[in-house]
Amino acid sequence: MIIRDEHPSEIEQIRLLTEAVFMPKGFSDGTEGILIGKLRDTGCLTLSLVAEELGEIRGHVAFSPVTITGQTEPFYGLGPIAVAGEHQGKGIGGALIHEGLSRIKSMGASGVVLTGDPKYYSRFGFSNKMGLTHAGTPDHCVMGFGFMGVFGGDITFHPAFG
Repeated sequence: MIIRDEHPSEIEQIRLLTEAVFMPKGFSDGTEGILIGKLRDTGCLTLSLVAEELGEIRGHVAFSPVTITGQTEPFYGLGPIAVAGEHQGKGIGGALIHEGLSRIKSMGASGVVLTGDPKYYSRFGFSNKMGLTHAGTPDHCVMGFGFMGVFGGDITFHPAFG
């Protein structure tokens, strides 16, 4: 498996993969694939990585800038992340997250935030004990990973997130 930057020719594949993964989820509004395109179109898709295996895209992760009240350092949001259903549970999502965190850190980020399942994301060092909040999201699902220590505040994602 290779983790690499997306190629422009893969934009439609990434959208379709993301929609297929999120469509059956009860928490999804079905716009995650479109969201990635909006981030890309506005120049706010900071990092877009794909997992390729045997010439096929098996997964994708996006990172985009966020603001956090009381913080002036650069922070990024992780998501959406999608792994094709038949390839889930094989470490592809984890590989995308690890590579993404490494690259975002090398860009000078102070940390990464997300909203998601604490059971999954805690294995990568994300914690919901930082005092982070996001309107409409249960506090236990709002998590952060600090490269420069602990931080907190209310997260504002790009307007494309709705």
